[in-house]
Amino acid sequence: MLISEYFKLTSHQAEQFAQLDALYRDWNSKINVISRKDIDNLYEHHVLHSLAIAKWIPFMPGTSVLDVGTGGGFPGIPLAILFPECRFTLIDSIGKKIKVASEVANALGLTNVTCIQERAEEEKQKFDFVVSRAVMPLPDLVKLVRKNIASKPRNAMPNGLIVLKGGDLQAELAPYKKTAEIAPCSQWFQGDWFSTKYLIYIPL
Repeated sequence: MLISEYFKLTSHQAEQFAQLDALYRDWNSKINVISRKDIDNLYEHHVLHSLAIAKWIPFMPGTSVLDVGTGGGFPGIPLAILFPECRFTLIDSIGKKIKVASEVANALGLTNVTCIQERAEEEKQKFDFVVSRAVMPLPDLVKLVRKNIASKPRNAMPNGLIVLKGGDLQAELAPYKKTAEIAPCSQWFQGDWFSTKYLIYIPL
């Protein structure tokens, strides 16, 4: 299995990752959260891509993470499988997408996941990290989530925002060139698809 090539999994985690294919195919046939042509690339384009965050920072037990614009549950659900001792809150403004994320989390028995239909502006809780996959331009996202970053760190890395994005990011990164760190996903994962994908970390 693709995930176990890059991560050491327990048998329970391997089983949870293996269930994702059937779960997302089933839900995608009812509520389209992944493009029809992309469902065959679920593990590479969605699950493994989400787990680039785990390559960047192995979250300490007790870490709280907010996934903004989670869609059908990415990157939150793959991260929640990998870090069962961390707490993940997945939010999206679109109800049907949150329904899919919630149903998948329930089917997998992920008790460390909470799914909420809301806009980022409405979320008031504090978290160690906010994560997201390409939901909006970086400056807009930073403005929205700065209020949600807890002040006291529990990981070696300062609390902040971790975003997965592709393409030319120079303009978006310009305001953060002194603070942002950027890492190519191709340093962790093989395959042409990852050659244009990046992880951006901004301490907040």
